[in-house]
Amino acid sequence: MPTWAIVVLIIFAVLLVAFIGLAIYANKMQKKSEASQEQIRANAQTYSILVIDKKRMKLKEAGFPQIVVDQTPKALRGAKVPVVKAKIGPKVANLMCDEKIFDLIPVKKEVKAVMNGIYIIDVRGLRGGLEQKPVKQGWFKRMQAKLKKKADNAETGTKGSKKS
Repeated sequence: MPTWAIVVLIIFAVLLVAFIGLAIYANKMQKKSEASQEQIRANAQTYSILVIDKKRMKLKEAGFPQIVVDQTPKALRGAKVPVVKAKIGPKVANLMCDEKIFDLIPVKKEVKAVMNGIYIIDVRGLRGGLEQKPVKQGWFKRMQAKLKKKADNAETGTKGSKKS
């Protein structure tokens, strides 16, 4: 067997072992994440809050208590997190928010928030529903939509209408 074939087989074997190891590690991390999310949801409470401001900022600059900053891993202290400044009852507080719902939170409106400590898990509109902002499409998706529209028009035999 030529040496290049042996080298290729060894590289393939190493990559296969690395891939299997990463798959096992990812599975463990996902189970750990699901367990922590379940624990967060179990201890959550619903509050009525008035959102004053929201933005993404570094953890150190957000004005969280020192214990929160100390408990955060050092690698994540410089990362930007979604922060919501809200009035809960008579007190104004800085709250951390889940990345998935950050865009849903309206500014200068009252909402019902499901929270665990200073972490907002979910929001619902207090009076009516929350407004859904349209998701921005990238250039590739817009071009795909245009081409599909042209193809549909060509199949049906209709021409696109021009604006007058």
